Amino acid sequence: MQIDLLGPLRILRNGTDITPSAPKLRQVFTLLATYQNGVVPPELFVKELWECGPPATVTATLQTYIYQLRKMLGLARDHNENRIPPALKTCHGGYSLSLPSSALDSHRFESAVHQGSQQIENGDFYEAATSLAEALRLWRGPAFADVEPGPVLRGERLRLEELRKAALERRIEADLKLGRHNELVGELSGLLSRTPTNERFATQLMLALHRSGNRAEALRVYERVRANLNEELGISPLPELQRLHTAVLNSD
Repeated sequence: MQIDLLGPLRILRNGTDITPSAPKLRQVFTLLATYQNGVVPPELFVKELWECGPPATVTATLQTYIYQLRKMLGLARDHNENRIPPALKTCHGGYSLSLPSSALDSHRFESAVHQGSQQIENGDFYEAATSLAEALRLWRGPAFADVEPGPVLRGERLRLEELRKAALERRIEADLKLGRHNELVGELSGLLSRTPTNERFATQLMLALHRSGNRAEALRVYERVRANLNEELGISPLPELQRLHTAVLNSD
């Protein structure tokens, strides 16, 4: 079984798409996948599914959702097998979706990001850029793009999106270390135009421009970001960006 959460929900078994269409089933399954191999207690389902208060039949309703997912996705556990297949189990204290970690794209993403970060720390910039680029290619859109999330999944979506942004920043960091300045100017210009107060992207773009021989444009980037920060947030650039501005001014 392959489960993709980094974009529209997609569940594949032997290459066949078996993703449920019912919104509540998609939401329940996404919550179970997020806590793969861990126990999701009933109160967490209630928090996620019924923010405005659960129905009187909450226990029976949740049991029905679990039954439907087991039947639809073939997740009833085969007790005659020694190995544990993908299964949706009833456990003491809740329900658990058991499956190999590699079956989940979000797990593969986080593993690749961790590997890439370690490679940067070790100075292996080519390997780091490759690992982080592979991690970012797993994304097909916003996490849980076609799932209506409650508070639990909203928090998980935010965590994954922040990790995605950090992975992109670190991949660019590795590319800068490899001297790929000219290649990065266009990408960073696009990123900064979409997030005009992102000081990390501004710093990286200024470096790429300066090292590409375009000092004047690097200085203009600083002025635009400084103005955006002041106008939108009422703050000044962080010391790191100010120091880089001084260095570029001095052609350091």
